[in-house]
Amino acid sequence: MRSTRRPAQAIAAAAAIALLAAATPAAHAGRAADAAGTADAGGAAGGAAGAGGAVAGGRGVAGGRCSADVSLLGFTDDLDKTTFEGTAVGGLSALAPAHASRALALVDNVGTTPARLYELDVNQRRTLSAQIRGMTTLRRPDGVPYTGADFDGEGLVAERGGHTVLAGSETEPSIRRFRLSDGRQTTELPVPERFRVAPAGQAAVNQTFEALTATPDGRVLYAGMEGPLSADGRDAEGRGLQRILRYEGRPGSAYAPVAQHAYRTDPGLGLVELVALADGRLLSLERGFTSGVGNTVRVYRVSATGAADVSGVESLSTLTDRRAWLGKRLLADIADCPPSGATAKQPQPNPLLDNIEGMALGGRLSGGRRTLHLLSDDNNSATQTTRLYALSVRLADEPELPGRAPLPATAHQPGPTSGPTSGTQLPPATVNGVTPPFPGRPSPASPR
Repeated sequence: MRSTRRPAQAIAAAAAIALLAAATPAAHAGRAADAAGTADAGGAAGGAAGAGGAVAGGRGVAGGRCSADVSLLGFTDDLDKTTFEGTAVGGLSALAPAHASRALALVDNVGTTPARLYELDVNQRRTLSAQIRGMTTLRRPDGVPYTGADFDGEGLVAERGGHTVLAGSETEPSIRRFRLSDGRQTTELPVPERFRVAPAGQAAVNQTFEALTATPDGRVLYAGMEGPLSADGRDAEGRGLQRILRYEGRPGSAYAPVAQHAYRTDPGLGLVELVALADGRLLSLERGFTSGVGNTVRVYRVSATGAADVSGVESLSTLTDRRAWLGKRLLADIADCPPSGATAKQPQPNPLLDNIEGMALGGRLSGGRRTLHLLSDDNNSATQTTRLYALSVRLADEPELPGRAPLPATAHQPGPTSGPTSGTQLPPATVNGVTPPFPGRPSPASPR
């Protein structure tokens, strides 16, 4: 089946997706953010009462805080169990804004169904709404469509310029570049052998590249493993000892893996999405499911500034320096958001929850906030829902020194002189008559 993208002359703007900030006048967006930010801070219980009720068609309006830094702007089930040009709209596993007025959703396709991207119109006025406007079938270089047998789409980056995308597949795993004009693959990024699914490597089936993101300048890619390699495993508390691959290159050109970073999930959860911010900062999305209980979904702020390269570490279980792990801090547990009239098709700790796998940063709101969209993957199941969420988030800036520090913070305290650390350690020797740690100098905080 050929790509059903509309001709460019018909519609450069309609070829994609109006995200919340672009579709909403600035004054209205500000009012929505302010209303969400000043709603009852009592969490889900207080927010439910102040949500203004449910809206017909499976939509909710701004209903209150999820945490001190996150408020719910709304949700919509408009895409749930719909069809588009003979295809079932379901299994949406990744969301990528190409720019302020455009975003794409990647399908986690199954069986013989073609691998594909959908183009969504997303509108936020009083309530959030979404519609499918186009579709691109993803094809091999010879033009034959990928299917669920050889492509399990989970991660998506819309490259700068708007002509190509990078799509991650859990099957091998792989990261491939596709043209949006005809959906054809143009290249494939190298993947270190140990990340291959066993027996070729150490990865488990359906536990590979679930997360994919690019920095705002497009020069760095991060590909996150949903689960740990067999050599890494989980710790005694059940936390996943995971790796995030760092690639460097240029949008539309070659990328090469240059480092691996150690990331520790919460007990029983997997890493399902990343969003790269500026200056080495990330957002991470962790998700889990317990039968009869429901989903756990948490968003974290992550610092990768000066992150250690653990490529040479055979097993992450052997790391003893806590600074070798990426630091993370909880931004919001989605179970704490106000239900806002949402309904669930199976038991959930909060009916707003479902199998959330996609995450994308949207436009700027008043008060220094940003829009954050989440997207749930219904697995094409009657007991799950395709749901799009809009959150208002406050992303604190990283602290900055007005001038360059004479030495990195890790040099101001004693520690190992070899092995994975977050900087170059000086030996615990006297310098100018003073033995480290030097008084009045910063020491890096240990990550949670």
